[in-house]
Amino acid sequence: MTAMINPMTLEEKIVVVTGAAQGIGEAVSRKVVALGGDVVLVDLAEEKLKAVAASLPEGRASYFVGSVTDPEFLAGMVESAVCEKGRIDGLINNAGIIRPALIHKMQLEDWTSVIDINLTGVHLAQQAVGRHMLSRSSKGDQRSGAIVNVSSIAGRRGSFGQANYSAAKAGVLGVTMAAAREWAAYGIRVNSIGFGIVETEMTEKIRSDEMREASLRAVPLGRFSTAEEVSDPMCFLLSEASGYMTGQHLTVDGGIHIGF
Repeated sequence: MTAMINPMTLEEKIVVVTGAAQGIGEAVSRKVVALGGDVVLVDLAEEKLKAVAASLPEGRASYFVGSVTDPEFLAGMVESAVCEKGRIDGLINNAGIIRPALIHKMQLEDWTSVIDINLTGVHLAQQAVGRHMLSRSSKGDQRSGAIVNVSSIAGRRGSFGQANYSAAKAGVLGVTMAAAREWAAYGIRVNSIGFGIVETEMTEKIRSDEMREASLRAVPLGRFSTAEEVSDPMCFLLSEASGYMTGQHLTVDGGIHIGF
């Protein structure tokens, strides 16, 4: 009897995950390992990051403390990870923050900090990992890697009180499609994924008692998603199950984008 092949397997894949210390980043890191891969965890929250790495099977996770807005840190992280693991096969570009404010009250600092991390950070991490993947392609590797950039439904329809976040996440769609066009010939696939309301610290306000009912009314499936639940489609975009997909945006939001 022929053994079943899991198209979602990440066996022997080395995957960098930014924003890996908590929430979606932590959950997808665990899912990558469960699917057979190793993870390179990146975050600024050192103690939380250490705890996540320590909780994973021995030898399956390494971690680097630093900011995705620092190109020198990212270049060093890639160099060290490649030295340790031999290569990088995937990137989950997940690091992000929110600084909510109405447009007419938003301070420049709140605008800039969100753009820096949620958009420029995506570009810089994609650039650093992409350079390594391009070098692999030049050596004859026809499937040099897969990159998944985390956007949001806010980048497609806007979000009340979050012009900075909406602008950054819309920008992620652009940098994803540009990279997909530039790097397709080198066997590098670049896709984005956007979520609705995921049960993380970032969404505590809209899931609070005062806003919960109204928030749920916006979700046709009638519930919020968990970080573990949205990890599956991210891993799909890393895996050979999506081997003919690039430049695409996958919306995982319980139907919010279609409304009622």
